[in-house]
Amino acid sequence: MRLYNMHNSGNCYKVRLTAHQLGLPLDIIHVDVLAQETRTDKFLAKNPNGRVPLLETDDGRFLPESNAILFYLGEKTPLVPDDSFERAQMLQWMFFEQYSHEPYIAVARFWLSIKPGGRDEISESQLATWHERGHQALAVMEKHLTHTDFFAANRYTLADIALYAYTHAAGDGGFDLAPYEAVRAWLARVEAQPRHITMEA
Repeated sequence: MRLYNMHNSGNCYKVRLTAHQLGLPLDIIHVDVLAQETRTDKFLAKNPNGRVPLLETDDGRFLPESNAILFYLGEKTPLVPDDSFERAQMLQWMFFEQYSHEPYIAVARFWLSIKPGGRDEISESQLATWHERGHQALAVMEKHLTHTDFFAANRYTLADIALYAYTHAAGDGGFDLAPYEAVRAWLARVEAQPRHITMEA
């Protein structure tokens, strides 16, 4: 399989981490998003939404959207619960990550730490909104993690991978994780999982 990848993207990191922990080999195709390489006709023919990550399967089909790729790779493995309610719980947190977490924590990180000159292109009110809503998401996570070690099924699943990717790098977007004791303990548990790799790996 091939992964069209931006290396410092948390969404791409999720896929690399999942594949590595499952022992699935990936050919990594580096794509320069800042140079508009996802907006070329060639790339848009593969993913009309013009984004990475994008997975190309062994039989030549293309699958975009990070959490959809995680589910494709993780199905029928220990990363996806067999119980239907626990599996739905896992998906609940993966949807939470994309709707209530990533749009604020990842976006702040992009503009402050990835896009050259990005800080000068955003207003104070934009940044304040991202920080307010990102902290709301972190507070939801903190409350949940005071009662359990992981997000679903009382064990490590795709939900943890999905939420780990941008949470562990939240400081790059100006988020201080010091007040979130349960979140920080969970980050350490995720990092202690077998075959864990860093975003830089």
